[in-house]
Amino acid sequence: IWKDPNCGCCKDWIAHLETNGFRTKVFDEGNSAARARLGMPQQLGSCHTATVSGYVIEGHVPASEITRLLAERPDALGLAVPGMPIGSPGMDGPAYGGRQDAYDVLLVARNGQTRVYRHYDGR
Repeated sequence: IWKDPNCGCCKDWIAHLETNGFRTKVFDEGNSAARARLGMPQQLGSCHTATVSGYVIEGHVPASEITRLLAERPDALGLAVPGMPIGSPGMDGPAYGGRQDAYDVLLVARNGQTRVYRHYDGR
């Protein structure tokens, strides 16, 4: 996982992954260069970029969607949750007062095209 060393929501997302059985290795050097090197389109960017089993994971992707990706093994670059939607893993702490915005987890093709992999409703 590549992230800014001072990003609190990144730390919370990493804790979410670890709670859900993922082992992590963190590089506190920012993620823009990693995102570019791995081929994730900049317009899908968020505050952290990760890799798992050959896939790129951009942003606050729920661990359940990563598990699904690894089970289904689609021919794709990976998953992305662009931006930092409130209520997504890592953006769901007490500071947000239980707020949950709607957001999409996108399946990103190797050519950069996307489709909705899962939609999360707001409340």
